[in-house]
Amino acid sequence: MDFQRFVFFIFAIILVYAAARVITVRNPVHAAMHLVLAFFTCAGLWLLLEAEFLAIVLVLVYVGAVMVLFLFVVMMLNLGPESVEQERQWVKWYVWVGPVLLAGILIAELIYILLGERSLLAGNHNVSPTQVAVTLFGPYLLGVELASMVLLAGLIGANRLGRGSTSGREKGKDR
Repeated sequence: MDFQRFVFFIFAIILVYAAARVITVRNPVHAAMHLVLAFFTCAGLWLLLEAEFLAIVLVLVYVGAVMVLFLFVVMMLNLGPESVEQERQWVKWYVWVGPVLLAGILIAELIYILLGERSLLAGNHNVSPTQVAVTLFGPYLLGVELASMVLLAGLIGANRLGRGSTSGREKGKDR
């Protein structure tokens, strides 16, 4: 077994462990930290595939922004194991229907891509960061701008929730 395959199996084992802990751990903060571990191991797998740009984007966007926002909301709402256990009481078997259906759709798409006439395995598809930027800010500019507005709205909402109520304060005075 060569070194690259050994590193792949190590990353894969850590990724499966972290993903399993995300859905089985009772503390939401610990679940978020396991999700961060899963993101980092996915970035390691991207590096093994020589997709450095995607690995760095994964770390910067998901770990650097989304997980910080998620942890901020979890800690702000003070979700402890007791509140999570109360939420789990209503969970029934039908909660698994969505993930199983989504997994089936993703597997069908993967088979379609791998067996299709325009297979990803047929040729070398090197994409530079410049090509990604030209594509994102060319024909997909409106989608990128809308996504940035949604993220900005979420940031403003989290800030507003974090500041608390202003009903008891005098109007016209700043903090």
